Amino acid sequence: MFELFHAISDPSSAKVRKYVVDHELDALVRFRNVTYEEVQRDLTARGGTTTPALWDGHKLITGAEAIISRLVAHADVGRDS
Repeated sequence: MFELFHAISDPSSAKVRKYVVDHELDALVRFRNVTYEEVQRDLTARGGTTTPALWDGHKLITGAEAIISRLVAHADVGRDS
């Protein structure tokens, strides 16, 4: 459902990856490492230039705090259903 564009050496990317793993969201979030040309092209095609960035299928969300907020919102909706 979600694609997380990240860089291994980026502390903000690490923060989001840790959040995903710690909250067992890895089944919902596909990690996309921008060191691969194909992944960088996909990020650019979605309007992104920096990491971390989260593609939710409709828009690109950038920055660790904004991404975590989006994932929290998704989890909150799932609990209400």
